[in-house]
Amino acid sequence: MGDLKNLFQKYLNPVLVKLSEVQSTQVRGFSAQTKVAEQTQFLTGQIASFQVRQLATLPTLADAEFRVTSQWGEDGIIEWLVHNLPDINRSFVEFGVENYAEANTRFLLQNRGWRGLVMDGNAAHMEHVRRQTIHWKFDLVARSAFITAENINELITTDGFDGELGILSIDIDGNDYWVLQAIDCVRPAILIVEINGVFGDRHAISVPYDPAFDRLKAHHSGQYFGASLKAITQLAAEKGFTFIGTNTNGVNAFFVRDDLAGNIVSCIDEIKAWPARHRDSRDAAGKLSYTRGDAKAELIKSMPVCDIESGKQVTLESLYPLYSKKWAQEI
Repeated sequence: MGDLKNLFQKYLNPVLVKLSEVQSTQVRGFSAQTKVAEQTQFLTGQIASFQVRQLATLPTLADAEFRVTSQWGEDGIIEWLVHNLPDINRSFVEFGVENYAEANTRFLLQNRGWRGLVMDGNAAHMEHVRRQTIHWKFDLVARSAFITAENINELITTDGFDGELGILSIDIDGNDYWVLQAIDCVRPAILIVEINGVFGDRHAISVPYDPAFDRLKAHHSGQYFGASLKAITQLAAEKGFTFIGTNTNGVNAFFVRDDLAGNIVSCIDEIKAWPARHRDSRDAAGKLSYTRGDAKAELIKSMPVCDIESGKQVTLESLYPLYSKKWAQEI
C-alpha cells in the first residue's frame, strides 16, 4: 500500500489541484474541466494498472478488476491478463461498442498503444468515434456494420485484423453465440464474450439465430438475448479456449487460448463464474422495472430458446430450474 500512496501523492494530487483551479474555457471544442478530468481518470487507471501487475496470483479472476472506461471492471482483468501474456499480438477486435465511450478495449488502446477494430450497428455511434481525437491518436478503425454470422469474417478480414489477434471481444446483445460459432478468420489469445445470466448456469442455451435480431424488439424487458454461460463455455472449448472466470457482475466470460492458458490458470485459485445481479429490466412502456433475481427469468419464460445440446427449440420455462444451487443462493 505504501507504493500506491506514493504514486497518488507524486502524480495524482497535482492533477487534482489543477482540476480544481481550471476555468470553464474551451480547449479544441472541449471544456478545460473535461480535458483535465479525462487526464485524471487515465492517470488513476495507470496507477491501478501498476498495482494489478504486482498480483502474482488471484483468488478469482474478478479480483483484478478496476474500471476506467470499461462497464464493470474489465479494464483491470484485461490489464492483468495482458501483463501475464507479454508476447501476444498487440491488436484487438471488439464489436457491439456503441459510441466506444464505455468499452472493454478503450483503456487498453490508450494505455498500451494497441491497434484495434471496433464495430457497431449504429452509424452515428461510429461517426462519433471518428470525430474523437482517439481516432487519429491511435491506430483505431471504427466501422459501422450490423453484424451477422454471415458477414463477420469478411468484416474482420477487410480491415486486416485476421490471423493472430490479442483480444476478441463480443457484445452484441443477441446473436453472440452464433456469431462466435461462425468466426474462423482470427486466432485470438484472449476471448471475451458477454453472457446472459438470466439464462442461468445449468443449460447450454441461446436465443434462436435471427440475423435481424434486436434485443428490445424481441422482448420489451430486454432480458431476452444472447446465450448462457454453459453455451458459450462449451463453444469456446470446441474452438480451443479455456474458461478462466467472469467479472463480479456476471456479464462477461473470459477465456484464454489453450496453448497459453496453463500459466494463467495456475495463477488463479478458483475459476469462478459469478451470477448477474444487475437490474436493467424494463416494463412494456420502456421504463426500468428493476426486477431482481430469478424473477427476471419469469419475464421471458414463454420465449423460445435453442437447447444447444439437443438442437431443439423449446421455451425457457421448460428448462426450469435454470440455476444451480450455488447460483440460486447468490442471485
